[in-house]
Amino acid sequence: MIPSDLRYHKEHEWVRLSGKQAIVGISHFAQEALGDIVFLDLPKVGAVVKVGQQIGEVESTKTTSTIYSPVSGTVAKINTDLKDHPEVVNSDPYGKGWIAIIDLAIPGEVEQLMTAAQYEAYLASQKKG
Repeated sequence: MIPSDLRYHKEHEWVRLSGKQAIVGISHFAQEALGDIVFLDLPKVGAVVKVGQQIGEVESTKTTSTIYSPVSGTVAKINTDLKDHPEVVNSDPYGKGWIAIIDLAIPGEVEQLMTAAQYEAYLASQKKG
């Protein structure tokens, strides 16, 4: 359920490194908690972002949730397919449901994010709390 090749932010975003870029999306846990996703407010290409900064929102049939940047850098590309098909985030959160690609300002920041095992433990601790 939790891909081991990704890094995870405490707000449930994931990062897949591709050279000096980070592909960013929301985790399976997040999309499942949200329910059926009906709209995404995506970041603007060219926006400079910092770790923990709001970069967009996800609207579902249940609620609206903030998307936070798990890394610092510049938004290089957004997944424009999500404008017409936001439900892809539900069906393929780690693949076609990616949200943005960020050119990394500080590549080492990714090391501060949780590994899959750490994220799994984090989720388990959240359920207990």
